Amino acid sequence: MPLTYLTHRIHTVHLREPFRISRGTQTIAQPVIVTLTADGLTGIGEAAPSSFYGETTATVLATLEHFGAQFSYTLGDIQSLHNDLNNALRLNPAAKSAVMSAAYDLFGKSVGQPLYRLLGLDPQRTPLTSFTIGIAEPEEMARKAGEAQLYPILKVKVGTDDDIARLTAIRHARPEAIIRVDANGAWTPRQAITMIERLQPFDIQFVEQPVAAHDIAGLAWVRDHAPLPIFADESCVTALDVPRVTSAVDGIVVKLAKTGGILGALEQITAARLAGKQTMLGCMIETSVGITAAAHLSPLVDYADLDGNLLILDDPFTGVTVKEGKLILPEKPGLGITPRDSEVG
Repeated sequence: MPLTYLTHRIHTVHLREPFRISRGTQTIAQPVIVTLTADGLTGIGEAAPSSFYGETTATVLATLEHFGAQFSYTLGDIQSLHNDLNNALRLNPAAKSAVMSAAYDLFGKSVGQPLYRLLGLDPQRTPLTSFTIGIAEPEEMARKAGEAQLYPILKVKVGTDDDIARLTAIRHARPEAIIRVDANGAWTPRQAITMIERLQPFDIQFVEQPVAAHDIAGLAWVRDHAPLPIFADESCVTALDVPRVTSAVDGIVVKLAKTGGILGALEQITAARLAGKQTMLGCMIETSVGITAAAHLSPLVDYADLDGNLLILDDPFTGVTVKEGKLILPEKPGLGITPRDSEVG
């Protein structure tokens, strides 16, 4: 059954509060929502581009226009679609991810099954997701941590001169919370060791991306000298990157917007497992479309950081929900996405 058409549309969404990491601050996001339609059924996917990986909303639109002009796909032939995207497009992982999610959603709807069941996964095995606290003044971060009482795990953005004051305030507000920190590559290797040693008394679970993405040798040096586990995010984009970081980290962060979509994420998770590494599913600032697509894979990983939709004030969709931190997958066919408004989609 061939697809009749591929469409796409920008959705501008607003964050509940400015979200700052070591590289900059974000107040809005402009994901591109992709739909694939055949025989009265519509699949939906989301592109959440990151300029760090060379993508913007404009490049996603141009990419989808280019691919859409030569689009041909038979329902259910996911591997061929994945191959066609990679043959037609170099890089552009967020754009590819949107098309792949829409294809999986459409296929799930066509057979009346949720994605997790198509993948043979147990929805009861979803992990707890962390809730991210962006960089702000210590009292602001403490306030946000206190307001996130329903989330047992916090991910705290670090990479400034005031990290200790910020962690002190957060730990005071949430003495019981599991805390992970993410530097987004802000430190040199020696700075990383100094900071990790200073952060260790705050009972940190692990440290994400302490040094610049390209500095694999520095990442390995940090792992060899740090008292806490080290995870790679920006340093490990796809499954092909796993071998080069294997000796440098304890875990790998997998994101659909990095890997080119669901199939690429499955490949990276498998590669990380074969290398003996822990895995965490992460996200960009995304609506419930992108977050739900990733959440369907979460029974496969050790940890989850799937809270991008929780940071949005005006998410146009509903999908995965969170109960006391645990990801609850929708039972409807495909991704299980529902527009909040009949005009959305």
